[in-house]
Amino acid sequence: MSLAVSPAVPPRHMDSVLDILDALESPARGGSPGTAAALGRGLGVCSTLGCRAVLGEPPGTPERPPALTVGQWQLLTELLRHDPATPELGAVLTPDGSTVALSPLLAGIEAGLRAGGFGPPLPTLHPPADPLLAVTIAEALGTSFLLAQGSDNNATVLGPGGCWDDVENPQNYTLRGPPSPVPDPVAIGAMDGVLLGAQLARGPLPVAELLRGYYGVGNRSEAGRPLSSYRRRDFGALVGQGRLEKEVAAVLGTLRTLSPSPELLRDMGTQEVAAVARRAAQEFSERYVECPAIMPRCLWGARPYRGTPAPLQPPLGSVFLHHTLEPAQPCRTFSACARAMRDMQRFHQDTRGWDDIGYSFVVGSDGYLYEGRGWHWVGAHTKGYNTQGFGVGIVGDFTTTLPDPDTLALVRDQLLPCAVRSGHIRPDFTLRGHRQLGRTDCPGNALFQEIQSWSGFQ
Repeated sequence: MSLAVSPAVPPRHMDSVLDILDALESPARGGSPGTAAALGRGLGVCSTLGCRAVLGEPPGTPERPPALTVGQWQLLTELLRHDPATPELGAVLTPDGSTVALSPLLAGIEAGLRAGGFGPPLPTLHPPADPLLAVTIAEALGTSFLLAQGSDNNATVLGPGGCWDDVENPQNYTLRGPPSPVPDPVAIGAMDGVLLGAQLARGPLPVAELLRGYYGVGNRSEAGRPLSSYRRRDFGALVGQGRLEKEVAAVLGTLRTLSPSPELLRDMGTQEVAAVARRAAQEFSERYVECPAIMPRCLWGARPYRGTPAPLQPPLGSVFLHHTLEPAQPCRTFSACARAMRDMQRFHQDTRGWDDIGYSFVVGSDGYLYEGRGWHWVGAHTKGYNTQGFGVGIVGDFTTTLPDPDTLALVRDQLLPCAVRSGHIRPDFTLRGHRQLGRTDCPGNALFQEIQSWSGFQ
Protein backbone atom coordinates (compact mmCIF):
# COMPACT_ATOMS: atom_id res chain seq x y z
CA MET A 1 0.00 0.00 0.00
CA SER A 2 1.49 3.35 -1.02
CA LEU A 3 1.12 6.27 1.36
CA ALA A 4 -0.27 9.48 -0.15
CA VAL A 5 2.35 12.22 -0.07
CA SER A 6 0.87 15.50 1.11
CA PRO A 7 2.04 18.56 -0.82
CA ALA A 8 4.51 20.84 0.92
CA VAL A 9 2.12 23.82 0.83
CA PRO A 10 -1.18 23.14 2.65
CA PRO A 11 -4.49 23.85 0.86
CA ARG A 12 -5.92 27.38 1.06
CA HIS A 13 -8.53 26.37 3.59
CA MET A 14 -9.29 27.92 6.99
CA ASP A 15 -8.35 24.55 8.53
CA SER A 16 -4.75 25.11 7.28
CA VAL A 17 -4.74 28.57 8.87
CA LEU A 18 -5.99 27.10 12.15
CA ASP A 19 -3.13 24.57 12.14
CA ILE A 20 -0.68 27.47 11.66
CA LEU A 21 -2.28 29.49 14.48
CA ASP A 22 -2.20 26.47 16.80
CA ALA A 23 1.54 26.19 16.21
CA LEU A 24 2.17 29.94 16.60
CA GLU A 25 0.09 30.36 19.77
CA SER A 26 1.33 27.31 21.62
CA PRO A 27 2.79 28.52 24.96
CA ALA A 28 5.05 25.44 24.91
CA ARG A 29 6.71 26.91 21.81
CA GLY A 30 6.85 30.45 23.17
CA GLY A 31 3.69 31.66 21.47
CA SER A 32 0.79 33.84 22.69
CA PRO A 33 -2.52 35.25 21.29
CA GLY A 34 -0.70 38.26 19.80
CA THR A 35 1.94 36.23 17.91
CA ALA A 36 -0.09 35.75 14.73
CA ALA A 37 -1.21 39.39 14.59
CA ALA A 38 2.37 40.68 14.92
CA LEU A 39 3.58 38.24 12.29
CA GLY A 40 0.75 39.21 9.98
CA ARG A 41 1.71 42.87 10.12
CA GLY A 42 5.32 42.06 9.38
CA LEU A 43 4.15 40.11 6.31
CA GLY A 44 1.98 42.90 4.90
CA VAL A 45 -1.40 42.98 6.68
CA CYS A 46 -2.34 46.64 7.24
CA SER A 47 -0.34 48.21 4.43
CA THR A 48 -2.66 51.21 3.86
CA LEU A 49 -2.29 54.73 5.29
CA GLY A 50 -5.35 54.58 7.53
CA CYS A 51 -4.59 51.12 8.89
CA ARG A 52 -1.02 52.13 9.73
CA ALA A 53 -2.33 55.25 11.50
CA VAL A 54 -4.34 52.94 13.78
CA LEU A 55 -2.08 49.93 14.29
CA GLY A 56 1.30 51.63 13.78
CA GLU A 57 4.09 51.08 11.29
CA PRO A 58 4.78 47.40 10.52
CA PRO A 59 7.72 45.71 12.20
CA GLY A 60 10.59 44.50 10.00
CA THR A 61 10.17 41.52 7.68
CA PRO A 62 9.97 38.47 9.94
CA GLU A 63 11.88 35.20 9.66
CA ARG A 64 10.07 31.85 9.59
CA PRO A 65 9.22 30.84 13.17
CA PRO A 66 10.63 27.39 14.05
CA ALA A 67 7.10 26.22 14.94
CA LEU A 68 6.03 26.38 11.25
CA THR A 69 7.02 24.04 8.41
CA VAL A 70 8.46 25.53 5.23
CA GLY A 71 5.14 24.83 3.46
CA GLN A 72 3.09 26.52 6.20
CA TRP A 73 5.38 29.56 6.11
CA GLN A 74 5.06 29.79 2.32
CA LEU A 75 1.25 29.63 2.57
CA LEU A 76 1.12 32.29 5.28
CA THR A 77 3.48 34.59 3.37
CA GLU A 78 1.41 34.28 0.19
CA LEU A 79 -1.87 34.86 2.02
CA LEU A 80 -0.70 37.95 3.90
CA ARG A 81 1.54 39.73 1.40
CA HIS A 82 -0.91 42.45 0.37
CA ASP A 83 -1.03 43.18 -3.35
CA PRO A 84 -4.09 45.16 -4.53
CA ALA A 85 -3.53 43.87 -8.08
CA THR A 86 -4.07 40.23 -7.02
CA PRO A 87 -6.59 40.26 -4.12
CA GLU A 88 -7.52 36.62 -4.80
CA LEU A 89 -4.14 35.42 -3.48
CA GLY A 90 -5.03 36.54 0.05
CA ALA A 91 -8.20 34.44 0.37
CA VAL A 92 -9.03 31.09 1.98
CA LEU A 93 -12.10 28.86 1.79
CA THR A 94 -13.93 28.38 5.10
CA PRO A 95 -16.01 25.38 6.25
CA ASP A 96 -19.27 27.31 5.64
CA GLY A 97 -18.38 27.59 1.93
CA SER A 98 -17.56 31.30 1.95
CA THR A 99 -14.23 32.78 0.88
CA VAL A 100 -12.47 35.09 3.33
CA ALA A 101 -9.56 37.49 2.81
CA LEU A 102 -7.16 37.05 5.73
CA SER A 103 -5.77 40.61 5.85
CA PRO A 104 -8.91 42.45 7.06
CA LEU A 105 -9.72 39.49 9.32
CA LEU A 106 -6.31 39.64 11.07
CA ALA A 107 -6.35 43.46 11.22
CA GLY A 108 -9.70 43.29 13.03
CA ILE A 109 -8.34 40.63 15.36
CA GLU A 110 -5.31 42.77 16.26
CA ALA A 111 -7.50 45.86 16.84
CA GLY A 112 -9.78 43.76 19.06
CA LEU A 113 -6.89 42.28 21.07
CA ARG A 114 -5.43 45.74 21.68
CA ALA A 115 -8.81 47.22 22.62
CA GLY A 116 -9.12 44.35 25.11
CA GLY A 117 -5.81 45.32 26.76
CA PHE A 118 -3.51 42.84 24.99
CA GLY A 119 -0.62 44.78 23.46
CA PRO A 120 -0.08 48.55 23.11
CA PRO A 121 -3.21 50.73 23.44
CA LEU A 122 -4.90 51.99 20.28
CA PRO A 123 -4.48 55.70 19.38
CA THR A 124 -7.29 58.25 19.48
CA LEU A 125 -8.06 59.31 15.93
CA HIS A 126 -8.96 62.81 14.75
CA PRO A 127 -11.73 63.16 13.80
CA PRO A 128 -12.84 60.41 16.22
CA ALA A 129 -13.21 57.08 14.38
CA ASP A 130 -13.70 53.53 15.59
CA PRO A 131 -10.28 51.84 15.16
CA LEU A 132 -11.85 48.40 14.60
CA LEU A 133 -14.05 49.60 11.72
CA ALA A 134 -11.24 51.77 10.33
CA VAL A 135 -8.80 48.86 9.84
CA THR A 136 -11.38 46.35 8.56
CA ILE A 137 -13.95 47.97 6.28
CA ALA A 138 -14.30 51.78 6.59
CA GLU A 139 -11.04 52.79 4.86
CA ALA A 140 -11.35 50.16 2.10
CA LEU A 141 -14.96 51.11 1.44
CA GLY A 142 -14.32 54.86 1.42
CA THR A 143 -11.29 54.47 -0.86
CA SER A 144 -13.21 52.24 -3.28
CA PHE A 145 -16.02 54.76 -3.71
CA LEU A 146 -13.57 57.69 -3.98
CA LEU A 147 -11.72 55.89 -6.79
CA ALA A 148 -14.98 55.14 -8.60
CA GLN A 149 -16.01 58.79 -8.32
CA GLY A 150 -12.67 59.90 -9.77
CA SER A 151 -12.86 57.58 -12.79
CA ASP A 152 -14.67 58.36 -16.05
CA ASN A 153 -16.08 54.91 -16.71
CA ASN A 154 -18.60 53.04 -14.60
CA ALA A 155 -15.99 51.51 -12.26
CA THR A 156 -16.80 48.48 -10.12
CA VAL A 157 -16.89 49.51 -6.46
CA LEU A 158 -17.82 46.20 -4.78
CA GLY A 159 -17.16 42.58 -5.73
CA PRO A 160 -16.91 40.36 -7.62
CA GLY A 161 -17.06 36.89 -6.09
CA GLY A 162 -15.07 34.00 -7.46
CA CYS A 163 -14.50 30.26 -7.80
CA TRP A 164 -12.13 27.71 -6.31
CA ASP A 165 -10.46 25.06 -8.46
CA ASP A 166 -11.46 22.34 -5.96
CA VAL A 167 -13.43 22.78 -2.71
CA GLU A 168 -11.95 19.61 -1.20
CA ASN A 169 -8.38 20.77 -1.81
CA PRO A 170 -8.55 24.51 -2.58
CA GLN A 171 -5.35 25.84 -4.16
CA ASN A 172 -6.41 28.53 -6.65
CA TYR A 173 -9.16 31.13 -6.36
CA THR A 174 -10.21 33.06 -9.48
CA LEU A 175 -12.36 36.19 -9.41
CA ARG A 176 -15.28 36.17 -11.85
CA GLY A 177 -14.61 39.65 -13.21
CA PRO A 178 -12.40 42.73 -12.77
CA PRO A 179 -11.64 43.31 -9.07
CA SER A 180 -12.76 46.38 -7.16
CA PRO A 181 -10.81 47.45 -4.06
CA VAL A 182 -13.47 45.50 -2.11
CA PRO A 183 -14.03 42.13 -3.82
CA ASP A 184 -16.37 39.72 -2.01
CA PRO A 185 -13.62 37.94 0.02
CA VAL A 186 -12.42 41.33 1.35
CA ALA A 187 -15.96 42.33 2.31
CA ILE A 188 -16.52 38.98 4.06
CA GLY A 189 -13.11 39.04 5.78
CA ALA A 190 -13.83 42.59 6.95
CA MET A 191 -17.23 41.67 8.41
CA ASP A 192 -15.69 38.69 10.20
CA GLY A 193 -12.81 40.92 11.41
CA VAL A 194 -15.35 43.35 12.92
CA LEU A 195 -17.38 40.62 14.63
CA LEU A 196 -14.37 38.74 16.02
CA GLY A 197 -12.48 41.93 16.93
CA ALA A 198 -15.52 43.11 18.92
CA GLN A 199 -15.54 39.78 20.75
CA LEU A 200 -11.81 40.00 21.57
CA ALA A 201 -12.23 43.56 22.84
CA ARG A 202 -14.40 42.10 25.62
CA GLY A 203 -11.64 39.70 26.68
CA PRO A 204 -8.72 38.13 24.80
CA LEU A 205 -8.57 34.40 24.12
CA PRO A 206 -6.42 32.29 21.78
CA VAL A 207 -7.15 33.32 18.19
CA ALA A 208 -7.25 29.71 16.95
CA GLU A 209 -9.89 28.89 19.56
CA LEU A 210 -11.93 31.95 18.56
CA LEU A 211 -11.80 31.11 14.84
CA ARG A 212 -12.58 27.44 15.42
CA GLY A 213 -15.69 28.36 17.39
CA TYR A 214 -16.76 30.84 14.70
CA TYR A 215 -16.13 28.90 11.48
CA GLY A 216 -16.67 25.37 12.71
CA VAL A 217 -13.99 22.87 11.84
CA GLY A 218 -13.30 20.41 9.08
CA ASN A 219 -14.29 20.53 5.46
CA ARG A 220 -16.93 17.88 6.06
CA SER A 221 -18.34 19.08 9.36
CA GLU A 222 -21.99 17.93 9.62
CA ALA A 223 -22.51 19.21 13.16
CA GLY A 224 -24.81 22.07 12.18
CA ARG A 225 -24.82 25.65 11.06
CA PRO A 226 -21.63 27.55 12.05
CA LEU A 227 -21.72 31.06 13.55
CA SER A 228 -19.95 32.44 10.46
CA SER A 229 -23.05 31.75 8.35
CA TYR A 230 -24.87 34.42 10.41
CA ARG A 231 -22.25 37.11 9.60
CA ARG A 232 -24.62 39.28 7.56
CA ARG A 233 -27.27 39.37 10.27
CA ASP A 234 -24.74 39.87 13.09
CA PHE A 235 -22.75 42.56 11.25
CA GLY A 236 -25.97 44.41 10.46
CA ALA A 237 -27.02 44.26 14.12
CA LEU A 238 -23.61 45.42 15.38
CA VAL A 239 -22.81 48.11 12.83
CA GLY A 240 -25.92 49.12 10.85
CA GLN A 241 -25.96 51.40 7.80
CA GLY A 242 -26.07 54.65 9.81
CA ARG A 243 -23.01 53.80 11.88
CA LEU A 244 -21.11 52.49 8.85
CA GLU A 245 -21.76 55.77 7.00
CA LYS A 246 -20.49 57.77 10.00
CA GLU A 247 -17.32 55.65 10.28
CA VAL A 248 -16.51 55.84 6.54
CA ALA A 249 -16.82 59.64 6.72
CA ALA A 250 -14.67 59.71 9.88
CA VAL A 251 -11.87 57.59 8.43
CA LEU A 252 -11.80 59.69 5.24
CA GLY A 253 -11.51 62.73 7.53
CA THR A 254 -8.58 61.04 9.30
CA LEU A 255 -6.87 60.29 5.97
CA ARG A 256 -7.09 63.98 5.09
CA THR A 257 -5.03 64.90 8.15
CA LEU A 258 -2.25 62.41 7.37
CA SER A 259 0.90 63.42 5.61
CA PRO A 260 0.96 63.00 2.70
CA SER A 261 -2.85 63.04 2.43
CA PRO A 262 -4.24 60.91 -0.42
CA GLU A 263 -4.58 62.79 -3.70
CA LEU A 264 -8.19 61.65 -4.03
CA LEU A 265 -9.16 63.72 -0.97
CA ARG A 266 -7.24 66.92 -1.67
CA ASP A 267 -9.99 68.93 -3.34
CA MET A 268 -12.97 67.40 -1.56
CA GLY A 269 -15.19 69.36 0.80
CA THR A 270 -16.84 67.92 3.91
CA GLN A 271 -20.21 67.56 2.17
CA GLU A 272 -18.65 65.68 -0.76
CA VAL A 273 -16.95 63.30 1.68
CA ALA A 274 -20.28 62.81 3.47
CA ALA A 275 -22.00 61.99 0.15
CA VAL A 276 -19.33 59.38 -0.69
CA ALA A 277 -19.72 57.82 2.78
CA ARG A 278 -23.51 57.71 2.44
CA ARG A 279 -23.37 55.97 -0.95
CA ALA A 280 -20.67 53.55 0.22
CA ALA A 281 -22.59 52.52 3.35
CA GLN A 282 -25.87 52.14 1.46
CA GLU A 283 -24.44 50.01 -1.36
CA PHE A 284 -22.40 47.86 1.03
CA SER A 285 -25.42 47.27 3.27
CA GLU A 286 -27.68 46.39 0.36
CA ARG A 287 -25.19 43.92 -1.12
CA TYR A 288 -23.64 42.29 1.95
CA VAL A 289 -26.13 42.76 4.81
CA GLU A 290 -29.68 42.91 3.44
CA CYS A 291 -29.25 40.46 0.53
CA PRO A 292 -28.51 36.76 1.02
CA ALA A 293 -25.23 35.22 -0.12
CA ILE A 294 -25.58 33.05 -3.23
CA MET A 295 -23.26 30.09 -3.69
CA PRO A 296 -22.33 29.99 -7.39
CA ARG A 297 -22.52 26.76 -9.36
CA CYS A 298 -18.73 26.41 -9.38
CA LEU A 299 -18.69 26.14 -5.57
CA TRP A 300 -21.26 23.37 -5.21
CA GLY A 301 -19.69 21.36 -8.03
CA ALA A 302 -22.32 21.71 -10.77
CA ARG A 303 -22.00 19.74 -13.98
CA PRO A 304 -22.21 21.79 -17.20
CA TYR A 305 -25.60 22.71 -18.67
CA ARG A 306 -26.58 20.37 -21.50
CA GLY A 307 -27.50 22.14 -24.71
CA THR A 308 -28.12 25.89 -24.98
CA PRO A 309 -29.97 27.69 -22.15
CA ALA A 310 -32.87 29.99 -23.08
CA PRO A 311 -32.56 33.51 -21.67
CA LEU A 312 -35.20 35.02 -19.34
CA GLN A 313 -36.56 38.54 -19.90
CA PRO A 314 -36.41 40.29 -16.48
CA PRO A 315 -38.07 41.72 -14.53
CA LEU A 316 -40.36 38.71 -14.12
CA GLY A 317 -43.77 38.83 -12.47
CA SER A 318 -43.79 35.59 -10.47
CA VAL A 319 -41.94 33.50 -7.90
CA PHE A 320 -42.93 29.83 -7.47
CA LEU A 321 -42.06 28.14 -4.18
CA HIS A 322 -41.18 24.44 -3.95
CA HIS A 323 -39.84 21.92 -1.45
CA THR A 324 -37.32 19.42 -2.77
CA LEU A 325 -38.97 16.38 -1.08
CA GLU A 326 -35.70 14.54 -1.81
CA PRO A 327 -33.53 15.06 0.14
CA ALA A 328 -36.25 15.07 2.79
CA GLN A 329 -33.99 16.39 5.57
CA PRO A 330 -32.95 20.06 5.54
CA CYS A 331 -29.20 20.53 4.94
CA ARG A 332 -27.44 22.59 7.63
CA THR A 333 -23.85 22.72 6.39
CA PHE A 334 -22.16 23.74 3.16
CA SER A 335 -20.90 20.22 2.48
CA ALA A 336 -24.38 18.70 3.00
CA CYS A 337 -26.13 21.34 0.87
CA ALA A 338 -23.54 21.11 -1.94
CA ARG A 339 -24.01 17.33 -1.97
CA ALA A 340 -27.82 17.78 -2.12
CA MET A 341 -27.39 20.11 -5.12
CA ARG A 342 -25.23 17.57 -6.96
CA ASP A 343 -27.70 14.77 -6.22
CA MET A 344 -30.66 16.84 -7.47
CA GLN A 345 -28.83 17.91 -10.61
CA ARG A 346 -27.88 14.29 -11.34
CA PHE A 347 -31.53 13.21 -10.88
CA HIS A 348 -32.90 16.04 -13.04
CA GLN A 349 -30.38 15.45 -15.84
CA ASP A 350 -30.00 11.66 -15.83
CA THR A 351 -33.46 10.45 -14.72
CA ARG A 352 -35.74 13.27 -15.85
CA GLY A 353 -33.66 14.03 -18.95
CA TRP A 354 -33.60 17.80 -18.33
CA ASP A 355 -30.76 20.06 -19.43
CA ASP A 356 -29.86 21.02 -15.86
CA ILE A 357 -31.11 21.18 -12.28
CA GLY A 358 -34.64 22.54 -12.63
CA TYR A 359 -34.78 25.23 -9.94
CA SER A 360 -33.60 28.82 -10.39
CA PHE A 361 -32.33 28.81 -6.80
CA VAL A 362 -32.27 26.33 -3.93
CA VAL A 363 -32.35 27.37 -0.26
CA GLY A 364 -30.35 25.45 2.33
CA SER A 365 -30.85 25.61 6.09
CA ASP A 366 -27.17 26.62 6.29
CA GLY A 367 -27.96 30.29 5.62
CA TYR A 368 -27.17 30.28 1.90
CA LEU A 369 -28.89 30.28 -1.45
CA TYR A 370 -27.49 27.94 -4.09
CA GLU A 371 -27.49 28.99 -7.73
CA GLY A 372 -29.37 26.60 -10.03
CA ARG A 373 -30.39 28.13 -13.36
CA GLY A 374 -29.92 31.51 -11.70
CA TRP A 375 -31.38 34.89 -12.64
CA HIS A 376 -30.73 34.72 -16.37
CA TRP A 377 -31.90 31.32 -17.72
CA VAL A 378 -35.29 29.64 -18.09
CA GLY A 379 -35.68 26.84 -15.53
CA ALA A 380 -37.63 23.57 -15.40
CA HIS A 381 -39.51 23.98 -12.12
CA THR A 382 -43.16 24.87 -12.82
CA LYS A 383 -44.48 23.31 -16.06
CA GLY A 384 -46.10 25.84 -18.36
CA TYR A 385 -44.82 28.81 -16.31
CA ASN A 386 -41.02 28.55 -16.49
CA THR A 387 -40.59 31.70 -18.59
CA GLN A 388 -42.84 33.74 -16.30
CA GLY A 389 -41.09 33.39 -12.96
CA PHE A 390 -38.26 32.05 -10.84
CA GLY A 391 -38.54 28.65 -9.15
CA VAL A 392 -37.18 28.61 -5.60
CA GLY A 393 -36.83 25.23 -3.88
CA ILE A 394 -36.17 24.78 -0.15
CA VAL A 395 -34.22 21.61 0.72
CA GLY A 396 -36.43 19.26 2.73
CA ASP A 397 -39.90 17.72 2.97
CA PHE A 398 -42.30 20.29 4.45
CA THR A 399 -45.51 18.30 4.43
CA THR A 400 -45.90 18.33 8.23
CA THR A 401 -43.02 20.51 9.48
CA LEU A 402 -41.73 23.94 8.52
CA PRO A 403 -38.20 25.04 7.65
CA ASP A 404 -36.55 26.74 10.64
CA PRO A 405 -37.42 30.45 11.16
CA ASP A 406 -34.00 31.62 9.86
CA THR A 407 -34.55 29.79 6.55
CA LEU A 408 -38.06 31.19 6.13
CA ALA A 409 -36.73 34.69 6.87
CA LEU A 410 -33.95 34.23 4.29
CA VAL A 411 -36.56 33.80 1.55
CA ARG A 412 -39.28 36.16 2.82
CA ASP A 413 -37.21 39.07 4.20
CA GLN A 414 -34.02 38.91 2.12
CA LEU A 415 -34.35 37.07 -1.20
CA LEU A 416 -37.71 38.51 -2.31
CA PRO A 417 -37.06 42.20 -1.40
CA CYS A 418 -33.54 41.94 -2.89
CA ALA A 419 -34.83 40.48 -6.13
CA VAL A 420 -37.22 43.43 -6.45
CA ARG A 421 -34.51 45.99 -5.66
CA SER A 422 -32.06 44.49 -8.15
CA GLY A 423 -34.65 44.47 -10.95
CA HIS A 424 -35.02 40.67 -11.28
CA ILE A 425 -38.70 40.62 -10.23
CA ARG A 426 -41.36 43.31 -10.48
CA PRO A 427 -42.45 45.22 -7.34
CA ASP A 428 -46.00 43.86 -7.86
CA PHE A 429 -44.81 40.23 -8.23
CA THR A 430 -47.03 37.30 -7.25
CA LEU A 431 -45.83 34.46 -5.04
CA ARG A 432 -47.42 31.02 -5.50
CA GLY A 433 -46.90 27.50 -4.23
CA HIS A 434 -46.15 24.91 -6.92
CA ARG A 435 -49.47 23.10 -6.20
CA GLN A 436 -51.46 26.13 -7.42
CA LEU A 437 -50.13 25.56 -10.95
CA GLY A 438 -49.88 21.78 -11.29
CA ARG A 439 -51.06 18.45 -9.90
CA THR A 440 -48.69 18.13 -6.96
CA ASP A 441 -48.56 18.42 -3.16
CA CYS A 442 -45.46 20.65 -3.45
CA PRO A 443 -44.37 22.71 -1.46
CA GLY A 444 -45.93 20.55 1.29
CA ASN A 445 -48.99 21.38 3.43
CA ALA A 446 -47.07 23.05 6.26
CA LEU A 447 -45.00 25.31 3.98
CA PHE A 448 -47.98 26.15 1.73
CA GLN A 449 -49.98 27.23 4.80
CA GLU A 450 -47.05 29.41 5.93
CA ILE A 451 -46.52 31.33 2.67
CA GLN A 452 -50.16 32.40 2.49
CA SER A 453 -49.35 35.18 4.96
CA TRP A 454 -46.35 36.45 2.91
CA SER A 455 -46.31 39.60 0.85
CA GLY A 456 -47.20 38.92 -2.81
CA PHE A 457 -49.00 35.61 -2.17
CA GLN A 458 -52.02 35.06 -4.42
